[in-house]
Amino acid sequence: MLKQSLQQKLQQRLSPLQIQAIQLITLPVMQFEQRVKEELEENPALDEAPEETDENNPAATLPPGDDTPAYKLYDLRSPAAARPEFPALPVKENFRQQLEMQMGFHGLNDRARAVAAFLIGSLDDDGYLRRDLPSLADDIAFRLGVETSVEELEKLLRLLQDCEPLGVGARNLRECLLIQLRRRTAPTAAPSLAGQILENYFDDFVKKHYDKIQARLGVDSASLKAAVDEIKRLNPRPAGSSGDSYNEQARQIVPDFLLEPNDGELQLSLLRGNIPSLQLNRRYLQLLDNRTPATAEERAAAAFVKQKMEAAARFIEAIKQRQQTLFSTMQAIIDYQHSYFTDGDESKLRPMVLKHIAAMTGYDISTVSRVVNSKFIQTHFGIFPLKYFFSEGVKTTAGTEVSTHEMRNILEESIANENKKHPLTDRQLMEVLKQRGYDVARRTVAKYREQLNIPVARLRVEI
Repeated sequence: MLKQSLQQKLQQRLSPLQIQAIQLITLPVMQFEQRVKEELEENPALDEAPEETDENNPAATLPPGDDTPAYKLYDLRSPAAARPEFPALPVKENFRQQLEMQMGFHGLNDRARAVAAFLIGSLDDDGYLRRDLPSLADDIAFRLGVETSVEELEKLLRLLQDCEPLGVGARNLRECLLIQLRRRTAPTAAPSLAGQILENYFDDFVKKHYDKIQARLGVDSASLKAAVDEIKRLNPRPAGSSGDSYNEQARQIVPDFLLEPNDGELQLSLLRGNIPSLQLNRRYLQLLDNRTPATAEERAAAAFVKQKMEAAARFIEAIKQRQQTLFSTMQAIIDYQHSYFTDGDESKLRPMVLKHIAAMTGYDISTVSRVVNSKFIQTHFGIFPLKYFFSEGVKTTAGTEVSTHEMRNILEESIANENKKHPLTDRQLMEVLKQRGYDVARRTVAKYREQLNIPVARLRVEI
């Protein structure tokens, strides 16, 4: 039996304007520029506004008492500062393109070139071939329709491993280092011993069990040190470390904010870059003012114009909200960390998390997180990601709370100055921090050491 009942529910839904504003807030300045250009191309009701003057400002030409709807007068006149010019980095040829060019010098036929190109495309961004050859042969047959064998792939892979940068096409780190070692242009006595270490004692070398290696090879410590130094000069990331990997060929950091001292005050600007001022298309405004459409075609055209005008007005308003949200959030960060931004002294950074800025601005924590993500600020002492200014707090023995940045600096300094033959353990680092006034546990030291990408003491041993 069917029953009917009434229910009342309270749901919170975001408006199209709120959704669009959130999406724009997430974008850093370069992507934001691109987004504005795309919208200008896609929406004919949106125009670049000319320079602001009385004669081309629509609001200035209205007679007193004019009741023109407000949405018709939307005009984005951004007060934000223009972005300074940043030198563009040259786009480099990625290593895969270089390898394909070098393989072309081997006189391969069309079929072999296609297989070699597939091999090159299977390399990761560090230049390693992480897949086994039998599965690659199956993929080549399926995707290229070319039957090949493991033996043929081995032959092509050896040709690939002779290309620059040396070490590409290796299946693992050991093979990568051996490829480079065998092609040393200035051989010394050390490479022979280094080759033996990589061939026969690679696991002991990785774990820095130098005493075991020395005993098994029967060499003195000076010879072993020379061989180890030879290995350390090799490149474990032949493609990735060159900075022109497939996914990241030429990165350019463009700040979203500019902070400058001005007569003892800190002046913040939101950099607008090459983003034009926006306004509604005047021709479309006039079309809306025409007489009431009489035919079906005219009504369809009027509906189209209205839809585009509403989308354009919404986009302009979303940009205004983005600019206001970014500026207010960054200003709150500066106010909270004012002592630090005055002179850039890292010891003056206060512990700060997202909820502190959310409380100051009235924005949700998720909104603050979107603002902080992938944004940079240029100050008079350097360019920093906004995430840099956020850190947890650590209490000192004096009872004051300080940022973990200072503690990490002490760890870096202590490890940089340690005796490399007897590196400091986490427990010894804990004692160093206690002497500086930081009462922390050993596991806390280990956590921050790992955040700094510093290995444990056993792996920092040098002979």
